[in-house]
Amino acid sequence: MTRNKSFKQRVRARMGRTGESYSAARRHLLVRADSAPDPAGAAPVSTTAGAASADARTGAGGAVRDRATAPTAAMSTRIPDASVRERTGRDYAGWFALLDAWGAVGRTHTEIAAWLVEEQHMPGWWAQTVTVAYEQARGLRVPGQKKDGFAVSASKTVNVPVERVFAAFTEEGRRERWLPASTLSVRTATEPRRLTADFDHATRLTVGFTAKGENKAVVAFEHSKLADAEAAEAARAFWRQRLAVLKDLLEQDRG
Repeated sequence: MTRNKSFKQRVRARMGRTGESYSAARRHLLVRADSAPDPAGAAPVSTTAGAASADARTGAGGAVRDRATAPTAAMSTRIPDASVRERTGRDYAGWFALLDAWGAVGRTHTEIAAWLVEEQHMPGWWAQTVTVAYEQARGLRVPGQKKDGFAVSASKTVNVPVERVFAAFTEEGRRERWLPASTLSVRTATEPRRLTADFDHATRLTVGFTAKGENKAVVAFEHSKLADAEAAEAARAFWRQRLAVLKDLLEQDRG
């Protein structure tokens, strides 16, 4: 309790200096932390940002990797022009010119996609793909943006049974060891496969757990309803570090 109270005081002090929300200030402080607090008194787990970033780049040790989401979410790497032309009859430039002439800049995402489907007879998935690409090209949407905010996705491979990974999210005492000073309220849970939760009151986590053998599991999730692109980048860095801590903690404590 004393450790949590002290951390919350630091969060509020940062809020006073920067004007950030509580969740944003807390996330910045945790990303900069060198270790995760262990209320049981065990040795702290090393989790420097540099190590987490290197792990993510190389893929070593089950590194976090950004996962491709549906066309309505992030499209930081677009589907190639040749594929779009083959499937829809035009490349991006051709569709963008047609959409400009129709007045798509002043339309909503739903209206643009519906027009492509109904008037241009484009398959629904490709209509979403072209619509998102158009919105990004015209500055109407940035990568990671969805209709209810921004989202980031990540995954981690952990060399322990899937039940232990699931428990690390759902049991408060276990969760506090790798995700301290956070408010995570589970909404739905199917043990040990999936859960949804409210995170820090205003955002949403959707988490999937997959067994890859008796002593190996993958946890993959999306953190959504983030306020803006800056919040999404902060969340991306935050989860890279927290999942690295989770992996180390579970694999070091196999009892």
